[in-house]
Amino acid sequence: MLTLQEHLIRMTTFILALLACLAVLCITVLSAVDDLYVNITILQSATAQGAVCLDGSPPAYHLDSGHGSGVRNWIIFLDGGSWCSSIPDCLNRSTGFLGSTKHMKRQGFFAGILYNSSEQNPEFYNWNRVRVKYCDGSSFTGDVEQVDPENKLFFRGARIFKAIMEDLWSKGMRSAENAILCGTSAGGLATILNCDKFKSLLPNDARVKCVADAGFFINGNTISGTSDIQEMYRRIVNLHGSAKNLPSACTSAMEPSLCFFPQNVVPYVQTPLFIINSIYDIWQIKNIFVPENLDPQHTWKDCKERINNCTFSQRILIQAFGVEFLKIFECLPPSFTRGYFLTSCYSHGGIYSPAYWFTASSPRLLHKTISEAVADWYFERAGFQYVDQYPCARECSLY
Repeated sequence: MLTLQEHLIRMTTFILALLACLAVLCITVLSAVDDLYVNITILQSATAQGAVCLDGSPPAYHLDSGHGSGVRNWIIFLDGGSWCSSIPDCLNRSTGFLGSTKHMKRQGFFAGILYNSSEQNPEFYNWNRVRVKYCDGSSFTGDVEQVDPENKLFFRGARIFKAIMEDLWSKGMRSAENAILCGTSAGGLATILNCDKFKSLLPNDARVKCVADAGFFINGNTISGTSDIQEMYRRIVNLHGSAKNLPSACTSAMEPSLCFFPQNVVPYVQTPLFIINSIYDIWQIKNIFVPENLDPQHTWKDCKERINNCTFSQRILIQAFGVEFLKIFECLPPSFTRGYFLTSCYSHGGIYSPAYWFTASSPRLLHKTISEAVADWYFERAGFQYVDQYPCARECSLY
């Protein structure tokens, strides 16, 4: 029979062992969480090329290096965040993280297509994954030599793209076997506009393709019949000096600001391109179809947040926007190398969201998640060109 002292010793040993196990478990969990955050790289050398953010600070990106079979494969993700189309607008933007690296977090969160887990990102988890920070307000197209004298603003988005790609090239991208340029929203538009340029930077024998998420902004009218988005794009292109960095095949055929619209650029893109978009893109509903200046009584406020808050008449109008979106999209010339995944989700973007990219709740077309559709298309296992047959806008789980 054990003495009381021996019982106490055994109990103490058990408790210490249990605490040690819990400590290991906590460290493991915290490490897994920490793996989702990647330190920022401030590209100080880019300032010599004049490749700077709106406020003149150097550009930045986050890089999580590949390993194993993914060591020679690269995903470059371009952040989104709308645009600035006037000096006051850009000046305001330059005081935050969308216009200056001085205001950016030192670590970037990686999720969705950038996730490092084979369970949530089975095809690309071990690739070199890069998140390029967006701080120019022109979808990486601007290039004005003269600095705005009064406000000290720099319009150098195209130089930022070039400088970061050159830096990544020196860090191993020169030997890439597979590469994807992708982005969401303004980053999705930047992906379309820079797709062929990206291809030209990679080895000739590399498999290079582009994936544009929520970047197919249409030249659509507002509910009052005006084309506000076209006027905004004209101001952006003029202010940032973007014309010379838009696809020349497009700008030689039409007014340069019209080449900010994917419907006019995609026909000229030679590199294989996959387009992910909602027919009822909520950003376009909020900003192209029903901008705030046309809703002074805020009757659309709740509807703009969730489709389930919309009245019957609002739903009918949103449906009409979707019809217009599809009409424009279906006017694109056919392409065997192009893929597309058009949902009816009342949402904006998703490849950066775990729940949207690859989980049990992810939107599916032809029984495939966006992750599966993109991977099959990229590796040429199967093409994917499909439009959601759901008859109207619907809620989808994004987070």
